[in-house]
Amino acid sequence: MEKQGDVQAKPATLTDVTASKTSSISDDVEKQSVQHGQTAQLQRRLQSRHLQMIAIGGTIGTGLFIGSGGAIANAGPAGALIAYAFVGTLVYSVMVALGEMATYLPVAGAFTVYASRFVDHSLSFAMSWIYWLSWAITFALELTASGLIIQYWRQDLNIGIFIGVFWIVITALNFLPVSFYGEVEFWFATIKVLTVIGFIIFGICIDAGAGQNGYLGFETWNNPGAFAPYLIENNDSLAKFVGFWAVLIQAGFSYQGTELVAIAAGETDNPRKNVPAAIRKTFWRILIFFVLTIFMIGLLVPYDNEQLLNDSTDASASPFVIAAQLAGVKTLPGLINAVLLCVVLSAANSNVYSGSRILVGLATEGLGPKILTRTTNGGVPYVAVAFTSVFGLLGFMNESKNGSEVFNWLLNITGVAGFISWTCIGISHIAFMRALKAQGISRDTLPYKAMWQPWFSWYGIFFNVLIIFTQGFTSFIPWNTSDFFVSYISLILFTVLYIGHKLVTQSKSVKPEEVDLISGKKEVDEMYADVPDEPKTFWKKMSSWILG
Repeated sequence: MEKQGDVQAKPATLTDVTASKTSSISDDVEKQSVQHGQTAQLQRRLQSRHLQMIAIGGTIGTGLFIGSGGAIANAGPAGALIAYAFVGTLVYSVMVALGEMATYLPVAGAFTVYASRFVDHSLSFAMSWIYWLSWAITFALELTASGLIIQYWRQDLNIGIFIGVFWIVITALNFLPVSFYGEVEFWFATIKVLTVIGFIIFGICIDAGAGQNGYLGFETWNNPGAFAPYLIENNDSLAKFVGFWAVLIQAGFSYQGTELVAIAAGETDNPRKNVPAAIRKTFWRILIFFVLTIFMIGLLVPYDNEQLLNDSTDASASPFVIAAQLAGVKTLPGLINAVLLCVVLSAANSNVYSGSRILVGLATEGLGPKILTRTTNGGVPYVAVAFTSVFGLLGFMNESKNGSEVFNWLLNITGVAGFISWTCIGISHIAFMRALKAQGISRDTLPYKAMWQPWFSWYGIFFNVLIIFTQGFTSFIPWNTSDFFVSYISLILFTVLYIGHKLVTQSKSVKPEEVDLISGKKEVDEMYADVPDEPKTFWKKMSSWILG
């Protein structure tokens, strides 16, 4: 391949990779290419602009539009700002690691395949099924949220109506070729991005004195303060640290979904160029959107505002709306509610897409039924889509009191799944780098090279593991057995799946020199030998940054 700019260098050729193996291993790999992350069954119809917005849309959701209010309430404006910025660095460590692997090996299933190939089948089995279950159950949550949001306008309507209607719509969309999914997500994400930008501009104007309260500046940082005490009494410093740590965990939940860009890599046109571009651009966009939004909310809404802890899922709980109300603007709630409806429908669309592609990756790695790999002529894995979408019907459990309690327990399984996946991605990247070294392939020849390695991946692994084990700390203050199991049920389930698969299959860790670095790579090497020139004019560069 030819090197174009700084996006693509000449990667190791098939000959380079196989030179470090015996011919028998090479022949065996070629024969089993369909079994290990083969991408031909899915069609590469996602364009760069689709990939950019899928990555953004997967993260900017209710966590930002509603959950950010709780972050301000628990940690204060400065505590929340620091927490979101810090977790942003963890996200970046995961994304650059994922980018290096996904650009070299852009296969269906993404990190499902990487964990299986580079580390251990049992690790991939446990992580992938937990991750899939989190998306499948979250699909039901988003459908329920859509009904609650519409009840903001019509409280007399039953949420079951909208769970059913939107389940049909979202499921039907995911049975269409992936280009339709990409187009829908592009416009949903555009609405979200424009809303966030609009709020940042609105916040600057209100803080500068355009609202009914005049110039605000950093008034909320002085009164009631920059940091909020949380849970602990009689020790103000410790209470503020606990508040910061609680938001650190919450910020991680808000950022989850960034990894969707790698799942889409298996269906992206020219992944050698578009995946690195999406990873570089998307992180900075998301970090700017999240950090600036948290900063503006902290300037406009004091952390002791009672509305910030509203349990509602409609516009009344959004700090965007609370900020507007405090400024004397009364027309915003209805608009924000409409945006929230787009947010949850976008999330529901992504839930089914990502869940179905994870199933494809599991099946191709022999960790799930082979029937899940069946596709239509348009490249849609219809069995995987159907199996994932069925779980959306769990939303009807909210129609009864007992069912609602069970549903809330299921939701707790999804809580830590993102952190577990991020940790496994970091572990897979460490193993990937060891395999490259063992097989004589320099990382300098990769299409995309992650920075600060291996230390950056270890940094992400350490803090992700720390968050996984401490995210349920509130169950210790004071001790509550029920809350403890609710907080750690996903970690317990992951451990059971890992040990169970290990005992049944007797799988062993993959040795670096035996790692399959070929299957799925040659196809992309031959398909995208040439990469278009990078935009050179200012306006073309701006267009590329915004739209991909």
